[in-house]
Amino acid sequence: MSVVEKAIRKLQESKQAASAEAAAAAAAAPGSAVPPPEAAGPAAAAPPALVLERGLLRTAGLLPPEQDMAQLARQYRRIKYPLMAQAMGRGVPRTPKGYLIMIASAMPGEGKTFTALNLSLSLALEKDIKVLLVDADVAKPQLSQVLGLGNAPGLLDVLRDGSVDVEALIRPTDVPKLSFLSAGLGAVDATELLSSTRMERLTTLLGQHDGARIVVFDSPPLLQTTESAALVRVTGQIVVVVRAETTPQPVVLDALKILDGHPAVSLVLNQSTRAVTSSYYYYGYGTERGSPADQTAA
Repeated sequence: MSVVEKAIRKLQESKQAASAEAAAAAAAAPGSAVPPPEAAGPAAAAPPALVLERGLLRTAGLLPPEQDMAQLARQYRRIKYPLMAQAMGRGVPRTPKGYLIMIASAMPGEGKTFTALNLSLSLALEKDIKVLLVDADVAKPQLSQVLGLGNAPGLLDVLRDGSVDVEALIRPTDVPKLSFLSAGLGAVDATELLSSTRMERLTTLLGQHDGARIVVFDSPPLLQTTESAALVRVTGQIVVVVRAETTPQPVVLDALKILDGHPAVSLVLNQSTRAVTSSYYYYGYGTERGSPADQTAA
């Protein structure tokens, strides 16, 4: 177990212990009798809001330090607006299924999960947009694990059992207009499930459930899994995250070959500290970084 994983587990255990102590104190307080089941009513079945623990997310490298949040927010505004335009047809022709956005990378460790989360947080700030973040990295569901939903039913369970209502598994979060769907329980046939016609129907349902919804998929690396190729076929926009000065150019080109023919592919250059050009999106957060770079929209 890595140092980061140990730290995350320790924070999760501390949170669980605090919750248990609070529950015990409430139960012991005068007049705190548990209400009868009928008092709860139908609303009790609704899933509770998922709290995005900022400390856990920062420990896992999925949020920047507090002092970088404002600059990162400005950078993600420049990333999200072209994606929103294609998703909603604002000023440009609407991209078919543009509301389904896949966040990809050639290899692990390039920042795709960081990008998926922070892009979703930025999109959720828009007044007329709702965001569903889906952990589709079923081989390594980091988001689900960090948020304490590593064993919770999710995407794969819906694909495995057609009687499961996907909307019932979507968790609202403490961020207004942002919800989350976990990866679900792993399966040896994950590639086949993601490649199935049921997946095509599911993504259509997710996107068309609400005309204001944008669905962001955190996907597996393009060159290390077969699941990612299945997601390429069902999403309308793809954002490829490339780690600056780390990912070899031939590796990036091999990844882009997998996307050959897709109508809407964008690039994000991660951890860049150099001056930007107009050809890429940039953000500068990383574990070894200088001052965050500015960004331009592709």
